[in-house]
Amino acid sequence: MARRLTAVGLEFTESAPLRLVFTREISAPPDVVFRALAEDITGWSEWFAAVTYARLSEDGTGREVRLKGGTRFQETIVAAKAPEVYAYRVDETNAPGVRALLEEWRLAPAGTGTRVQWTFAADGSALFRFALRLGRPGFARAFRDAVTALDRRLLAANT
Repeated sequence: MARRLTAVGLEFTESAPLRLVFTREISAPPDVVFRALAEDITGWSEWFAAVTYARLSEDGTGREVRLKGGTRFQETIVAAKAPEVYAYRVDETNAPGVRALLEEWRLAPAGTGTRVQWTFAADGSALFRFALRLGRPGFARAFRDAVTALDRRLLAANT
């Protein structure tokens, strides 16, 4: 059963009770990475292994995302400032224990490539927060694998 979460803004990346932050440099330039994040929503399932389905909402202000294991999200895009930041908050989910969730992707030039920073900002029950802390290595691996796959995909598309 889907539950409504607390609506949060971009500032939640700084104030959330739990913040997981991961960074990696890839070879694709920031504008290309931004387009993949913000414009090719259906393509997420091609490079982010946990994502099985993603699409932009009909009005273009949100996303519907499904993960392996059956977790579903209805999201609102809270920032899409090319080529620097793309962020979305979860408005509805079937995930237990979560009260608020926002993900932010920050992009910065790194030589001829991009420094990608992913912030996973969350609030929820004590058990939810504990599980996320415990799962940090898995989030780190998922992020590393995802941006590596994204970089390969973008390089293949531009050759």
